[in-house]
Amino acid sequence: MSTSIYSFLLLRSLYQPLAAFGELSRGDPAPLAIFFRYSLWLLLLPPIFALIGGANFGWRLGAEQPLVLPMAELWLISAGYFMILAFGLVSTALISRWMAVTYAANASLGRHLALVTIVGEPLAVASVAHLFPDVLVQVLVLIPTMIWSMSLLYRGLPVVLETPPERGMLMASSLVAWLLVAAVSLLGLSMGLWVMGIGPLLGV
Repeated sequence: MSTSIYSFLLLRSLYQPLAAFGELSRGDPAPLAIFFRYSLWLLLLPPIFALIGGANFGWRLGAEQPLVLPMAELWLISAGYFMILAFGLVSTALISRWMAVTYAANASLGRHLALVTIVGEPLAVASVAHLFPDVLVQVLVLIPTMIWSMSLLYRGLPVVLETPPERGMLMASSLVAWLLVAAVSLLGLSMGLWVMGIGPLLGV
């Protein structure tokens, strides 16, 4: 099955997820082709939207006035945002492949990367909310989208990786635990960098 077909399946996963997962389970996509022809463009969406929103409206973080940063800092933060997303996608696919032995799942890296891309696709699309970077707007849009992504993970993992549903549920839960730990670590790292003056000044 060609990569262009896989790209179609990844898009189809938004409205026919079970059918897309079933077709993906019958192939073995090349990981580099999936990343550069599809995943990369999804990874670019959130930083681009955040850059545009921050430049035009400033970040509304709960204070009376929006936080407006110089364009150079916005570019730096957006570049860091992209690198973190890329690291998260690739590392999650690698960890998923590493877990495959434990849960008797398919070890094809291409499938793992495609699955993680599908799971993250709703979040990438919903990042259009970054065009108006207000905390309340982000919460209202991204929390339901996270639930959608988790649903795709639990429903798609057993199908794509060809493992029994009970093992798929345990493996998906392990991946969710990894993502939660990574998210908390990222928040702590961001706060530390901001306090040191790398990023917005917090006045501490």
